[in-house]
Formats: sequence, C-alpha cells, structure tokens
Amino acid sequence: MKKMMKKRWFIFCDDQLVVKKTGETEYSIPEYDDTPCPLSGDDIMIDVADISGEGTVMAVMVRDKDRMAEIMGEGDETVGLRASFHILKEEDYLQAGKCRELLYWTTETQYCGKCGGVMERDTQISRRCTRCGHTIWPQLATAVIVLIHRGDEVLLVKARNFRGDYYGLVAGFVETGETLEEAVRREVMEETGLTIGNIRYFGSQPWPYPCGLMVGFEADYVSGTIHLQLEELKQAGWFTKDNMPDIPGKMSIARRLIDSWTER
Repeated sequence: MKKMMKKRWFIFCDDQLVVKKTGETEYSIPEYDDTPCPLSGDDIMIDVADISGEGTVMAVMVRDKDRMAEIMGEGDETVGLRASFHILKEEDYLQAGKCRELLYWTTETQYCGKCGGVMERDTQISRRCTRCGHTIWPQLATAVIVLIHRGDEVLLVKARNFRGDYYGLVAGFVETGETLEEAVRREVMEETGLTIGNIRYFGSQPWPYPCGLMVGFEADYVSGTIHLQLEELKQAGWFTKDNMPDIPGKMSIARRLIDSWTER
C-alpha cells in the first residue's frame, strides 16, 4: 500500500467518531502515516479537503461496529458527532462534520439515479456514473432559523423534535422556488400564525446531521397572535432578557442568535 504523509484520520462508524484522549479533558483527532488497519469491502475511505485550505485529511466509514476495536489504538475513544463539539477544538469539530457529510453522501449515491449504473468518485466533491457519465455533486438540505423581536421581547418556541426540554427558535427547510426570506416568512406564519417584517441576515452554520446548512435571520414582529402548528410545536411565548427559559447549547446557531441579542 502506498505510504502516506502523517494526516488526521476522521474514522466513523455510523455517527460515532474515533477521538484520542490527550489530557484530562483534552481530545484530538488521531494521526497516522498510513491506513490504521485493513479496510473491508464495505468500508469507505476518501480524502477530504482540509477546511484550513492546506492539504487533505482522511475520512473513513467503517460499516461493521465489531471491527472498531481493530482500528482504535491506545487512548482512543468513540464519541457521537454532536457530542464531539464539547471536547474537540472548533476546527476539528467542523472538519469532522464535513467528513461525515461526504461519507454519508458517498454511501447514499452508490448507483446512478438516471440509469442505475455504478457511481464512482470523480473529484473530491463529485461522483460520475460508470455507465452513462451522469455527474452529481453533494446536495445540501438548506433550512432557515429566525429570532423574532417584539419590543424588548423575543419569540421562543419548544419544538416536538428538540433533543431536550428547552426553548429554541422557529426554523424550517427552504422549499423549491423560494428565497431564503420567503422561507422565513412562510415558516413563521405556518408555525405561529404571526406576520413579520424587516428580515435581516445574521449568519450561517454547517449542520451535518446528516447534510444541512442552517441560515440564521432576525426579524421584527408586525401583527397577529400566536396560533401553534401543533404537529411542529408544543409551546411558544415572548420572553425578555430577565425571564429567559432553558435555551439550546452553544453548538447551535440558535444559541448564537439568542446570545447576540442578550449581550446587546
């Protein structure tokens, strides 16, 4: 096997990531100068551009969890991708997300959607059919999320799909043919019955669960009373800075939006 320069290896089994404990509470991504163990025919290994803009890292999806013990070295542990946010450096967490998205995409695009032929890697971000030549690129599921202001209050909601008992923000996927701003207006109206205006961009965040992009906005309340879309939301209310409920963790753009407001 061709010898490689020492690189970071982002090794997954489903959403579990191999990390190396380097201190009491410090973790890093393992580095190897070659493949850490022989791969089976079902495993996937790809090189991925480093988000720093310099060089590449290696990404591996191990299909059989029983084989993880063969790969893990001294000091290695596994952690869920979400949980890795709390123990890895930011650049390692973001790189892990990129690797996981591309591994997921590779897994889901083994055969051509036009002719059924076998797809193979063309470039780091494209795959090509070996039969008809059809080329595809990764598809992002784009969602909007919005912090709505009403005077000194903001609207917080408790969604049925939240992974905890906290309040967050109105959010939803962008539909075909919509602008981002139109999606914000529609989601707010559908989920709360409120009309909003003065929609303004805040920022964005990769959301590799499994292949999303969250685009954050702020907006101002215009009119209406809250009527919940009960299939999506359990509760909603207006909150001031001095009566805040539990809110999302710091890994999410929802928290960044809320913190930006509370710190003004």
